[in-house]
Amino acid sequence: MALDGIYLYSLVHDLKKSILNCKIDKINQPEKDEVILTLRKDRGNIKLLISASSKFPRIHLTNISKPNPLQAPMFTMVMRKYLIGGKITNITQLNGDRIIQLHIESTDELGFDSKYVLIVEIMGRHSNITLVRERDNKIMECIKHISADINTYRVLYPGINYVYPPKSNKLNPFNFSIDDYNTFLDNKEIQINEDFFTNVFTGIGKPLSRNLYINFLQDNNTINKDIIFNLFKNFVENLNDNLNYYIYKEGEVFKDFHCIELNTLNERYSNIKFSDPSSLLDEFFTIKDKQDRLFSRSMDLQKLIITNIDRCNNKRKKLNDILKECKEKEKYRIYGDLLTSYIYMINKGAKEITLLNFYNENEEEYITIKLDENKTPSENIQKLYKKYNKLKKSEESAIYQLHKNEEELEYLNSVLTNILNCESYIEIDDIKKELIETGYLKFKGNTKKNKKDKSSKPIHIISSDGIDIYIGKNNIQNDYLTLKFANKNYLWLHTKNIPGSHVILCSTTPSDISIEEAAILASYYSKAKNSTKVPVDYTLVKNIKKPNGAKPGMVIYNTNYTIYTEPTEFHNLKFEDNKIVK
Repeated sequence: MALDGIYLYSLVHDLKKSILNCKIDKINQPEKDEVILTLRKDRGNIKLLISASSKFPRIHLTNISKPNPLQAPMFTMVMRKYLIGGKITNITQLNGDRIIQLHIESTDELGFDSKYVLIVEIMGRHSNITLVRERDNKIMECIKHISADINTYRVLYPGINYVYPPKSNKLNPFNFSIDDYNTFLDNKEIQINEDFFTNVFTGIGKPLSRNLYINFLQDNNTINKDIIFNLFKNFVENLNDNLNYYIYKEGEVFKDFHCIELNTLNERYSNIKFSDPSSLLDEFFTIKDKQDRLFSRSMDLQKLIITNIDRCNNKRKKLNDILKECKEKEKYRIYGDLLTSYIYMINKGAKEITLLNFYNENEEEYITIKLDENKTPSENIQKLYKKYNKLKKSEESAIYQLHKNEEELEYLNSVLTNILNCESYIEIDDIKKELIETGYLKFKGNTKKNKKDKSSKPIHIISSDGIDIYIGKNNIQNDYLTLKFANKNYLWLHTKNIPGSHVILCSTTPSDISIEEAAILASYYSKAKNSTKVPVDYTLVKNIKKPNGAKPGMVIYNTNYTIYTEPTEFHNLKFEDNKIVK
């Protein structure tokens, strides 16, 4: 992903128009590695998001609102102490690299003017946000504390002098001369290929380097280092006139982005154009970052569910092996019956006996039965009947256990699907509560319910015909919608034999269009969301029954119709205020 020095250059250029001379009104830290500065401008507010995420570090304006922790982290408290009411006087990029500096003037508790620099390092897992006092270069606080055990080059924690990351030995693309360029190439063995610009200049990502190389090669029959110098110098000087913000995607999946139109990516992907760099980053990272954070937050739950699914699969295999063995039970009963009928023919101490099998009516068949020479004929017969009865009981128990195991497996798969479909931390907490209720998690903490605890609500969508559609996000919500909320003559939908959400279409006479839209939603909020031709069952709510002792979300039904849908059609639905519009 191309959040490189060139893109940051265009971003800084754009942010200067938006945030210079803005006052910092609020500071929040919704994530452990992310802060949002609410800036006051022209009697309105704008939000500046700064993230030091190891996967998606960035800085840009945002329209996204996130819930804040009940107790502000230390980094937030220090930032509020020194920066609330402060004014952003400048924003700069260091040497064309991925380091952004926000220069802020504020007044301390004694009324004296103070100057601070908020340094944002966008460097993958080494990303950080550090508040530095300008007059003595002292670190006031940083969002990630770095000790000497982690980084031998520099440490980052309050009270010490700030040290910048090691300076790159590459050339600054915005400030280099022909002598610098020639000297660098003379001292390095760098081939002129697609990676040339990445290897020579800071802040040039591989997609841009490849695009520049191919474009320069197309415009010139041959290229050498002198031609490249002139072409690249011209590119940098005219950069502001050629800024075009594009996201490149394959289907519905975002693949890359840049502030320069990349012809090499246009050949492979479709693109979406944006008017400014912040709106592009907000669109690109919001979904990816959210999914990554939700995945990390739910990792323990996923491991728990997957462990239990593996346990159920192993149990199924063992039970099926027992059932396979129990298929032999009739053989022992027949042996016992034959020995009983021909007991007078059995000699004491015999190791085996061959008898006519009168159970086979089709043809004459003789069976050889092995005997225990140390047992009497009667004891041998009892041994066979005991074996038969043992296998019979084992079979009955295995069939029952297999049925219960399949029910548990179905439930666990539904929980895993719900976890993967979570869109907020509250939804993850709801599933955690469900697992506590069902005994998969042990309850920890106060038994009294916290008044501040919130529960998520089912998804509410209005069909294009104006009919309400409700979708359960977890099994507790599924039970509530189906068994308590829905009118018995409403329509109930669920993917056929596939874990997914219960969907309620709130109409006694729904149109075919509404049924189709509800079916698309049912297939999308299921385990088969990435599949094609997904069968969705629908029936009246009154036909749904919940067996006694069944786990949350588990129901049965007999009367139903089936419709086949494409979950990908969900992305073709247009929504306005949660209403599907034609």
